[in-house]
Amino acid sequence: MKGIILAGGKGTRLYPMTKVVSKQLLPIYDKPMIYYPFSVLLLASIKEILIISTPQDISSYEQLLGDGSRLGISIKYKVQEKPRGLADAFILGEEFIDNDSVCLILGDNVFYGQSFSPILEHAKQNDKGATIFGYPVGNPHEFGVVEFDQSNNVVSIEEKPANPRSNYAVPGLYFYDNQVVNIAKNVKPSARGEIEITSINNEYLKRKSLKVELLGRGMAWLDTGSPEGLIKAAEYVEAVQSRQGFYISCIEEIAWRRGFITTEQLRILGEEMKMTDYGKYILSLVKEAKE
Repeated sequence: MKGIILAGGKGTRLYPMTKVVSKQLLPIYDKPMIYYPFSVLLLASIKEILIISTPQDISSYEQLLGDGSRLGISIKYKVQEKPRGLADAFILGEEFIDNDSVCLILGDNVFYGQSFSPILEHAKQNDKGATIFGYPVGNPHEFGVVEFDQSNNVVSIEEKPANPRSNYAVPGLYFYDNQVVNIAKNVKPSARGEIEITSINNEYLKRKSLKVELLGRGMAWLDTGSPEGLIKAAEYVEAVQSRQGFYISCIEEIAWRRGFITTEQLRILGEEMKMTDYGKYILSLVKEAKE
């Protein structure tokens, strides 16, 4: 399976912060926002990742993450000349996806929960069709809402409905089989001129091959689309890390625990940042591994 992070857009809701900086490069507590969706792909044991961003921002991501070899993975980059909708990621990524299935995650999504890895693994196993996710919210009319049956087959998806049929919002994480590329090519642009991800999901729904994985209690999905959301997300990450001692979305740790890099390679990465708490945390993992 391949992984795509869509880190484009102008981030206008966060102006003036994002006038000269890509939203996904803004910090959430102690690390760039993109580390959080990036870590989800690593948790799903996806080792080939494509990052899609704007012409002016793509070089910043290349400088931040490189080719992935330091983490034992492969990272490619693709420019999206102008916003054309989320589904455009599959057209831009056609050559990268090749004959594989693919996971798409939006660059501003923050997930955290102890049970997340098994959920991701279960979603990966659905190799025929598509899997989206459902997260319970108190204000479903502000989100895309998924309705489903007892077997977690999707019955309907509605965008910001006045009368929601469930309280499960659809976050920006999607698993698709290889058919998604051709489906995306045949999607007609919406009224706002974009190729909508909802059109992709509705096609899978029409084919009766759309599943939903539910993210319930113990899972966090954080909004980072506003200044208030950024602060709350940073406070959440700080609270978990300081109280529990575990770091959220430490990509070096996940790569190491997934066996992508050795303990010695982890030590080298930690040494490069040893003046920070983040680097000291990595080095503490190395010390524990050797005891």
